[in-house]
Amino acid sequence: MKAREIFSSRITTILTMVGVAVGLGNVWRFPYMMGQNGGSAFLVVYLVFVLVFAIPAITAEWSLGRFTRHGPIGAMERAFGPFGRWIGFLLVMTVLIANSYYVVIVGNVAFSAVFATFTGFTKASIPLYNARLGNGYLQAGIALSVIGLALWVVCRGIGKGIERVSKLFVPLFGIMIITLIIMALRLPGATTALRAFLAPDFSQLTPTSVFAALGQAFFSLSLGGTFYLVYGSYLRDEESIPKAAIATGIGDAGAALLASLFIVPTVLALGLNMQAGPSLIFETLPAMFSAIPAGRVIGTAFLIGLWMMAFLSTVAAFQVIVAALTDSFNFSITQAALIVGSVEAILMLPSALNPEIIGTLDLIFGSGMQMLGSALTIIALFWGCDRVVAAKQIFGGRTEGIRGLYLLWLRWVVPATLGIMLVLYIIDSLD
Repeated sequence: MKAREIFSSRITTILTMVGVAVGLGNVWRFPYMMGQNGGSAFLVVYLVFVLVFAIPAITAEWSLGRFTRHGPIGAMERAFGPFGRWIGFLLVMTVLIANSYYVVIVGNVAFSAVFATFTGFTKASIPLYNARLGNGYLQAGIALSVIGLALWVVCRGIGKGIERVSKLFVPLFGIMIITLIIMALRLPGATTALRAFLAPDFSQLTPTSVFAALGQAFFSLSLGGTFYLVYGSYLRDEESIPKAAIATGIGDAGAALLASLFIVPTVLALGLNMQAGPSLIFETLPAMFSAIPAGRVIGTAFLIGLWMMAFLSTVAAFQVIVAALTDSFNFSITQAALIVGSVEAILMLPSALNPEIIGTLDLIFGSGMQMLGSALTIIALFWGCDRVVAAKQIFGGRTEGIRGLYLLWLRWVVPATLGIMLVLYIIDSLD
């Protein structure tokens, strides 16, 4: 059996993990979720959930991945026996379906960057809105090119593929988003509107809003017993999982906050609708870049940066699925990539031809299934394996003091909370 690749250093580990986490979940999804679910009150709840639930869940997913050196199917089989394979298949299928609409959005961002370079920023520069360009077939073709490029990176491996693009894309995006915040806050009335919006009104929160905040914490960080589990299998034995998890969580939450500092003042200053839903960013960007000096150049640069980060998440999704096939079946990485690409090319067609279904698919597979998958991973680590394995992976075997409390929190409270939130969400949806 070929030796499993390992991340080359701590800095490449962090950049790669942040690249997995930061993407459309931060820039596309977070602002519209905040707009639809209580504004800055949603933001406060989201940050709390990142700290007390999402970061601990990262440590569990990485721990199970590093211990088993397998993806979801192999790891769940190691923890639960033959039945675990079916759990692993369910988690992999969740990623496959979620990625099928994600590649359509990523393709829209790429096309918008190219098209707007020549035409300027209007809704017509986005296939999602342009009846002539966005008849579905163009979106499908663009999404197909995203699938092919992402699988090419996966086939190059961890060092020459994923690490290399992460080291380039992550810092570049950081520079671009900070530049945009400066531009957005210079719009007339932007700072005043932002201050008013950021005064939290917790009466605006509903059970659905709280569930959405928890789902966003897990979606944005790409939790779900898949991405981090697979990437955890590439962690060095000496890597400190808690330190890396904190750095990743802070990096992702910081990116969401930075994106909000760009999107929210722009929406409010230009009189746009914060409750526009999944289309929010595609309404905001044309309006903003049409209103600021050198907007076409700055906007194109930003969309390229956004595409880079979204693309890294797409690569991670394909890495999960390809790794599942190569780990569990006798496929080469090229054979697995061809199979995955063919299936995904079919699955993305409904979202490309009918983008209205993306919001519904995103709520199911971007929130509910990811929380379920992360809860199953925690159970697999503490009960399918045992507490000794968890303590060794997370704290080098030490369980005294706060470390013991942390392990108890992760073993009992986190999965129980995820389970309760899922039940409440299902009840609320049925009503």
